[in-house]
Amino acid sequence: MIRAIAFFAILVGTSSLRAETVVLTATPTGCTRTGLQGFVDKYLDALTRGAPSLMPLAPGAKYIENRKEIAFGQGIWQKPLAVDFQRSLFDVDTCETFTEIIHTSSSHPYVLGTRLKIADKNIAEVENLVTDQDDWLFNAADYLKYSSQEKWDLLPAAQRSDRQSLIKAANAYFDVFSDRSSQVPWGIPCARLEGGAYTNPNGDPKASCTGGPPLEGTVKLVNRRFIVDVDMGTVVGLVDFGAENGLPDTHTFRLENGKIRYIHTLTACNVPNCGFPTRKEKAKP
Repeated sequence: MIRAIAFFAILVGTSSLRAETVVLTATPTGCTRTGLQGFVDKYLDALTRGAPSLMPLAPGAKYIENRKEIAFGQGIWQKPLAVDFQRSLFDVDTCETFTEIIHTSSSHPYVLGTRLKIADKNIAEVENLVTDQDDWLFNAADYLKYSSQEKWDLLPAAQRSDRQSLIKAANAYFDVFSDRSSQVPWGIPCARLEGGAYTNPNGDPKASCTGGPPLEGTVKLVNRRFIVDVDMGTVVGLVDFGAENGLPDTHTFRLENGKIRYIHTLTACNVPNCGFPTRKEKAKP
C-alpha cells in the first residue's frame, strides 16, 4: 500500500538564476571537485570498456552491487556498457562521488546509481545500485528524457544550503514514510522522477511533490548514508527501504533556496516492480 500511493500520485499527477558569481566551497580534506571529476571520468571510461582494471584501484578495493560485495568483473562489469547520459555530484568533505548513469542504447537498458570512495589518490570502493526491467517503475528511456531536461547546475552561494541542512531535508523526507508529522521543506515547483515515472511531465510551474510520499505509512528507511554536494545543492541518501535487509534504494535531492526542487529515486526490487502493478498493467481496462 505504501508504494501504491506513490504509484497512483505519479499516474495522475524554475525560477531562473540571476547572473551571480558562483564561488566553490573550500575543503580541508584535499579532495576537490576537479580531482573527484577525474576519478569519475576514469570510472566511466572503464565502464564503457567493460574493463575495471583501467581504474586506479587501491589495494584491496571493494566492488559492491545492490548491497552485495562481489568481484570486479562480475555483475554489471561483464560486458561494456555505453553511457547515454550521466550526472555527478561531488562530496569534497568525504572524498566520495555519486553518479546517475542511464543506458538506453541496447536491448537491455539500465539506470545506475554509482558511489565512488577515494582514498590515498585511488578508488577504494565502487558501489553500484543497478536497476533494470523488473525494478520500481523502471523506464530508462523516460528517465533519460526527464533527467536530461532538468537543471542541476552549481548554485550561487546565496541559494545554497549547508551540509547539515541538506542532510536534514533528506532525513525529513525519509521520515515521512513512517511519521506523517515530519516537516519536509517542499518547494514549488517540485518534480519527482521514480524509475522513469515523472510527476511533472508538462512543466507546470506550480507543481508539487506532496502527492506521492505516503502520509499514513509505517515503512522504515534505514542504514542511511549521505553524499553531499553543497555547491550543487544536492544530497543523495543511500538507504534500505523497508527496515533491515530491505530493498536497496537511493534518493537524490536537489534543493534551491532551502526548498526541494527535484527528487530522483532508484529502487532495486526483489520481485517485479516491488510487487505492485506496472504502469501498463494499471492502464488496462
